This record gives sequence, structure tokens and C-alpha cells, in this order.
Amino acid sequence: MTSIKLEQIENIAVVGLNNPPVNALSHVLRGSLQKTLQTLAEKESVEAIVLIGKGKHFCAGADVREFDKPACEPPLPEVIVNIESLNKPVVAAIHGSALGGGLELVLGCHYRVADYNAKLGLPEVNIGIIPGAGGTQRLPRLIGIEKATDIITSGRHVDASEALNIGLIDAVSDSDLRDFAIQFAKNKITKPLSRLSGKKFARPVSENFFSEHKTRLQKKYRGQHSPLRALDAIQASVQLPLDEGLANERKIFSELRNSDQARALRHVFFAERAVSKLPEYNDVKPRDIEFVTVIGGGTMGAGIAAAFLESGLPVQLLEQDESALITGLNNVDKNLQGFVERGRMSQEEKSTLLTNLQGSTHYENLRETDLVIEAVYENMDVKKEIFARLDRAAKPDAILATNTSYLDINEIARTTNRPQDVIGLHFFSPAHVMRLLEIVKAEDTSPEVISTGFAISKVLGKVGVLCGVCDGFIGNRLLTRMRKQADYMLEDGALPWEVDRAMEVFGMAMGPFKVNDLSGLDISWAMRKRLAPTRNPDERYVSIADQLCERGWFGRKSGRGWYVYDNTSQPSPNPEVESIILAESNKQGIQRRSFSSEEIQNRLVLAMVNEACNILDEGIAQRPLDIDIVEIHGYGFPRWRGGPMCHADTIGLDKVIARIEEFSRKDDYFWKVSPLLERLVAKEKIFAKLN
Repeated sequence: MTSIKLEQIENIAVVGLNNPPVNALSHVLRGSLQKTLQTLAEKESVEAIVLIGKGKHFCAGADVREFDKPACEPPLPEVIVNIESLNKPVVAAIHGSALGGGLELVLGCHYRVADYNAKLGLPEVNIGIIPGAGGTQRLPRLIGIEKATDIITSGRHVDASEALNIGLIDAVSDSDLRDFAIQFAKNKITKPLSRLSGKKFARPVSENFFSEHKTRLQKKYRGQHSPLRALDAIQASVQLPLDEGLANERKIFSELRNSDQARALRHVFFAERAVSKLPEYNDVKPRDIEFVTVIGGGTMGAGIAAAFLESGLPVQLLEQDESALITGLNNVDKNLQGFVERGRMSQEEKSTLLTNLQGSTHYENLRETDLVIEAVYENMDVKKEIFARLDRAAKPDAILATNTSYLDINEIARTTNRPQDVIGLHFFSPAHVMRLLEIVKAEDTSPEVISTGFAISKVLGKVGVLCGVCDGFIGNRLLTRMRKQADYMLEDGALPWEVDRAMEVFGMAMGPFKVNDLSGLDISWAMRKRLAPTRNPDERYVSIADQLCERGWFGRKSGRGWYVYDNTSQPSPNPEVESIILAESNKQGIQRRSFSSEEIQNRLVLAMVNEACNILDEGIAQRPLDIDIVEIHGYGFPRWRGGPMCHADTIGLDKVIARIEEFSRKDDYFWKVSPLLERLVAKEKIFAKLN
């Protein structure tokens, strides 16, 4: 396949990038482009050049697969400098995506035009690096420091309208982009060339711009290096000549490229694309889903209904009586209104979506439903009763899904005569916001229904992860294990806000006790009571959380839990919690001690890693990457650490075992090294090799 498609229209050369599917700037494409442009520079019949992408995109950036390989000639910065130095106008014609190296290529051109659907951006910070081919130096020269800093340090995409407004592009085509660009190039043949290398730009409006922006970035990207290093490179663009600024940018890029954070973020980049690609389901045709019923209009049910409405599907909300139905419909309305207030949709769009929402209190109205999702209270008897009724009321090929967080879906499925149609679709709260969807395969769930689960996640814009049936599946099973260790530390000497602070410093979006308050202490309390009859008497049990629940302190929903919620922007520690903890430690005869942040982090993260190994060994999770994606998208594990399994590889699995063995000297019931960990270390393997 030829990586460059070249044609000449009168005196205009049209150079087409041709590296499907997104025209990634592989070394082959870079080399071909370099040679083509050198030839065109000497061709007298060519007076201008249009650079355009073949297929759906201009160029979505570098080939990320090359980042872990030795650098190949020619480097992209050299290609861009050569484009900029040409004495013939080069016009970039942008459609689809111009991202990362693709936008840097655009910035090397003399002019830029786009169609209305184009997206432009420099998202390198999202994979742990910075633009390395002039983006931090040329973009500020084109649009100014403030706007360039926003785009580069956030990694966000800019649409064509905004790009035109801020001067990132010169024109937007309302006709055929190729023809428009050719005519645009003809009009520039006799004009002086616009080169960003020679363009001056104003300094920031505020003298404190860089220091103030650094403070904001440190708060927003707690622990992540690349946004701050990008800011350093942008600041150098103000202080250094272009050639020195480019050299400084490349130095920072090279330092970050092989860092642990960049490797972890590349792992997440590929894992997010691989998580839905399972050979046994890829060729299985999903069922058509055109109408959805959600049973239960509480927090979860209303969130699920809002998610489906936003995706464009009509939804029926089913409740037990008229009063509950009115409350549920109002909950859906509030969720959509939240989208309006955040600018995600207009009031008119919300009103249109609500025309696709209907309510019912009768199971007889399920006959047209393709997918039923039960989202009622976490009680096995209630769920089994509902599924028995669904079995009688739903049409024969309807998919029957449960949103249970912990319960045995096999037991639920056995209440029906169609266990092959029963599946777990475990949404995460708030369901209309959180991207994770655990697709839980029961014993008899058919491949067709599993494939439909993945199709549903795609329609909803969520990340679907396949898992098997166990108590808590992947995410909540790991959460339960981590929470047990956190509870032990409470009795032994730590306070909830100390644990939360340590984990937030580690990079978690929220500490475990804040998360507990957000999800509701009553949910985990119900789970503990359910499991109490089968709990091993040798297992240590901490009742502190139970005592909070007995007082009616369920977290945010009740205004008080581990923290107090009094309508201020930040919760404050519940002053009565500390006395409850101290009394319980005294009751158990425990001599309290202090915990360093590092020990708190090690205990909680390694508790997750060790249990994750057991989940893999039992076949509940297919691959380590599935666990990483669950933790990142469902539980706020820092992307830049790559998830718990990737993080364990970074630590070194032999060191992981050594730390677990150290903890086991004081608690050999909780801390038992997973056999999978032992096998991997014995064979000198890592989790990455199991993906």
C-alpha cells in the first residue's frame, strides 16, 4: 500500500496521507511525506501544495505503538521544519481529526482550512507526554499564550467553529473540502508565506500567569507530571528563541516518553481499545435494542433511564405504584436538568428527550420491550420475585438484566425459564455520568446476549467490561477487600480523613471513606449483614461502620456519615466519628499507633492487587487489563498509574510479595499471597504479558 497518494490539479499538488484507519504518522508515512515534498519543491509546474488526509481523518497523530520502540528516521520535527521552509504555499485541508502530531503537522503548514466537522487538539498530556514536534512553540505563536495553554495542558479537542474563532484555522469550508483547499491555495500563490517560526506573539496578559496556572494544574492533575511539564515548555516559548524552545520541548518529550507515567497511560490507551475485543464474542451478532424498560426509579434506575434517553432510545420506567412512579419520573427529569446546567444539552434538547420517556405500574406493558433492566433495592427475594414476573410478562426474545452490585445472578436467573436471556448490567452511580459498565455473564447467559451487552455499552458511550459471577463481581469485590483493610487501620490507629488524604495523594479521585459516604453506608451495611451467617469466625471484623449506620448516618443522603454535609462546598470530618473509633479500639484492647501515608497506600493498594490475582485465577476477570479498566473508570484509580495491575508491574511483583509477607506477620488470615502472584514471580513474568 502506498502511504502517500499524489495528484496534480493544474498547478496545485494534492498530497494525500494514506495510512488507514486514522493516518497515524508512522515512520513509513513520515519518510514518504518527506520525499514527496522534496520532489514537489523542485517541480516547476507545482506552485502550491494541499496536504489532506485520505479516508475519514486528516491525521489522528503519532503511531503510539512506536513509542516503546527505538526512534526511526525521519523524526516528525524535521518533517515539519521542512514543510515550513518550503517556498511554495502549503495548505492543510483538515477533516475528521487533526490531533497530536497531526495538528503539529498542520502548524508547520503556511495555511489551514477545515470542514465543519473537524476536530483539532494536542492530547499528548493524556498519554503522559507533551507535544514533541513544535506544538508547545508554534501554537502559542498562532493563537496566543492563554488559549494555547488551555488547549495543550487540558488535551481537549477544539471544533472547527472554535478553531476559526481563535485563529487556529484560516477558513471553514461549506462545500467540498478538497476543492475549497485547492482554490484557497491558488489564491495564496503570489502572497507572502505565513510561517509561524517568524511570528511574534504577545506575552501573557498577567505577569503571574504561569505561576497561577501551575497552581491550578497541580490541583486538577494531582500527581500527574505531563500537564506541568507542558506548561514548562510553553513558558520557554516566551523566554527562548524558536530553535532553543523546540530543543527544550524535545528534551522534555524524550524524558517523559519512557517514564513510568507515560508507560502506564499508554497501557490504559491500549487497554480501553482492547477491553471489548474478546474473540469468542466479536463475531456474534447482537440483538436489536429499540425500546428499554427500567424497573425502579430511585437513584440508580433514574440514572440508567437518563443514560438511555440521552443515547436516543425510548425508555419506559416501571414502578410499583403511582406515587413511586411520579417520584421516579421526577428523578429522571432532574438528571437531565443536570446535563442542561452543565452545558451538556439545551433545554429544548432535554424537552425532546423527555417525549421518549413514559411511565407504567403494570408488567403487562412490557410486551414491546427489547431490554428490561431491574434496578431496585439490593434484596435477593425482591429481585427473584421481579424476575419471575418478568419471565411471564416479557416477550420471548427480551433480554432480562439486573443491576445488582453483589448478588448471585445465577440464582436470579434460575427463577426464570429463560436463563440464557439473563445478564448482569452493573452500572455505577451516578449511572448517567459514570462510564463503567460491568457486563456480568451468568452460567447460562448466551453469547448473543453478551454481545448485546457490549453493544449497549457502546450505544451509551460507556466502557463495558466482561466479568463472571461472584460476590461483588470485579469492582465491588476489590472495594470490599480494600475497605476491610481500611477498617482495620481505623481500629489500629488511623482516622478516616487520614486514610482518605493518603489515597488522594496517591492519586485516587476520592478516598475510600468519602466514596463510602457518596455511595451510601447502608449499601455496604446490607451486604455485611447478608454475609454475616457465613463469615469465618477466624476473620477479624470491625463494627465501626455498623455503629454509624445504627445511628442513621448513611453518608451524603442523610447529611452525615464519616463526614458532615452541611451545604458547604467541602464536607468536614464528623466530630463524633473519632470518639466512636477510639471507644472501639479501647474495647478491643488495641494499642493505637500512627500510620504513614506510604503504609496506608501500600496496604490498600496491595490488598486490591492480591485479591485481583484471585479474581483472575478464578476466571471472574478475563485479563489483568479488565481489572485496570474497572478500577480506573469505576473507582477513580489514577489513570497515570495504569490501574492496580499495571501499578504492581511497575513496583515489581517480587516486591509486592515481599510487602504482603511483611504485613502477614501480624495478620496471616487477611494477608495470604495469591498463588497467581507466586507463579508469575517464579516464572519471571508480569501482568502485562497476560493481557
